[in-house]
Amino acid sequence: MQQPSIVVIGASWGGLAALSMLLGALPSDFGVPLAVVQHRSRHADNLLAGLLQDATSLRVVDAEDKEPLEPRCIYVAPANYHMLVDLGHLTLTTDPLVRFSRPSIDVTFFSAADTYPFSTIGVVLTGANDDGSRGLRHIVDRGGKAIIQDPSSAESPVMPEAARRAVPEADVVPLPQLAKHLVSMVTGAAAIPGGKR
Repeated sequence: MQQPSIVVIGASWGGLAALSMLLGALPSDFGVPLAVVQHRSRHADNLLAGLLQDATSLRVVDAEDKEPLEPRCIYVAPANYHMLVDLGHLTLTTDPLVRFSRPSIDVTFFSAADTYPFSTIGVVLTGANDDGSRGLRHIVDRGGKAIIQDPSSAESPVMPEAARRAVPEADVVPLPQLAKHLVSMVTGAAAIPGGKR
């Protein structure tokens, strides 16, 4: 795999605890931007970024439209917005719900894979539906890599099970080992001579 350009993470039921453990175990010099989609109510307040900030030394922000992507930063999709990955920045939209969700994990994953083929890592965590499965399949089909939380370590195994059926070649990793696995994928990737994409 090329040096990753972005890590996109999807979570639903049980996601706060899983995200806190994963993000909290990443080193402070983690050099790839992370984009997080956590299902929540359309009317939810924006406390999620603050809660995740308590767990990690990386910078955590609610994504804003046209916000540049920076290393050592975690971007959280705001409630009631889809978050798309564009070249070098994020875009927010209020396009229709996708499979009852906005933000939709699949929407973010598809856009990341189309923008950064060969250099996107997709991660599917705990959840009670199948959002993220099609997007994770698209990431791998476009040359990226996939990691799935081991369903046996998930608060709700439905979403990781669906992702595993859609992407059987994905790495399936227990939650406590997921950060270490992600770091090894990033540090073990080949650098791109003269380019960032």
